Amino acid sequence: MRQSQERPLTHPAKLATPADRTAAGDDRQHYDGVEIALHWTTAVLVGGLWLIAQGWSFLPRGGDGRHALQSLHTSFGVLFALVLLARILWRIGPGRRPAPAGSGLMELGARLVHGALYLLLIAQVVSGPLWRWAGTAPLSPFGLFTIPSPFALTRDDGRIFGDIHAYVGNTIIVLAGLHALAALFHHFVLRDGVLRRMLPATSGRR
Repeated sequence: MRQSQERPLTHPAKLATPADRTAAGDDRQHYDGVEIALHWTTAVLVGGLWLIAQGWSFLPRGGDGRHALQSLHTSFGVLFALVLLARILWRIGPGRRPAPAGSGLMELGARLVHGALYLLLIAQVVSGPLWRWAGTAPLSPFGLFTIPSPFALTRDDGRIFGDIHAYVGNTIIVLAGLHALAALFHHFVLRDGVLRRMLPATSGRR
């Protein structure tokens, strides 16, 4: 009597999720080098500009130290505007956009925070020069050249734009802090490789 041969049960292969591919170091799940460089340059400039603004608030009005910090803030603000423009153009152009690493409310929340950050950063780039132009000091990045005002602005306008610039700047720092905490949560708690998407490939695949 022939014995029937039992065939092992086979299970369908599990499809790798975006998070799985990110953790495995899939290049398609990482941002490209240009986007990564622009992201971290933006982060450093935003943090540095905010710290400079906090610094001059402790100095007496009209003093040389306060004016020096304000000029430094203005110069790096112009540099930040160029970096932000480059980042937006790269993002909507040739930049690599990995698939979402999550879904549902978590992914929706991430998109809302990203969108809010971009809008606030653009508001800073607009309100900063308007505030400077409404004052007496020229908009002269690093003393290399002067950017004239295209508008006739008053000191009252300057106070309004200055308040907007300060409030928006503080809001950006709060949102950026939440963004950083969320990235750390993904990295250390969920362990889904989301943070590694924005790290250089040699560091992100360790």
